[in-house]
Amino acid sequence: MTAIRNIHTSIDVPADVKTVWAAWTTNDGARSFFAPGSNFFVRVEGAYEIFFNPAGEPGMRGGDDMRILTYQPHHMLSFTWNAPPSIPEIRKQRTLVVLTFDQISESETRVTLDHMGWGTGKDWDEAFEYFVAAWNDQVLPCLKYRFEVGAIDWDNRPDVESLRR
Repeated sequence: MTAIRNIHTSIDVPADVKTVWAAWTTNDGARSFFAPGSNFFVRVEGAYEIFFNPAGEPGMRGGDDMRILTYQPHHMLSFTWNAPPSIPEIRKQRTLVVLTFDQISESETRVTLDHMGWGTGKDWDEAFEYFVAAWNDQVLPCLKYRFEVGAIDWDNRPDVESLRR
């Protein structure tokens, strides 16, 4: 029997839950830590697109055509996700990301991320490892950096080591 894989990680962010929620659910918020471009429409089946390469061709900008599946304001958000363009065979399929937001004090929120829905095989293994690093070494540290230092300047992005502090 094959074990079901899941990326499970969390980070504590120095901001209240409503502010952290807005970072994940508004275009201005996402552009301050996640990527330089986005297209969100927060409703079930609404757009949840993250553009790491906003000038790229449609389908090659990043999280093109992703959708919100469920949400509970200030508590939970789930959306579809795809593999990077460098893994075209499985990019056509979707995985699932679930975020939960827990206020741990007046000025601190724990964001927990679960990324699931992984297939088997070499390409799926590559995508899984890619996202272990992407969530843990880039996206979540950028979220914390955004609240500790300020919005990410996408033309002068901080190096990975400064994000891990």
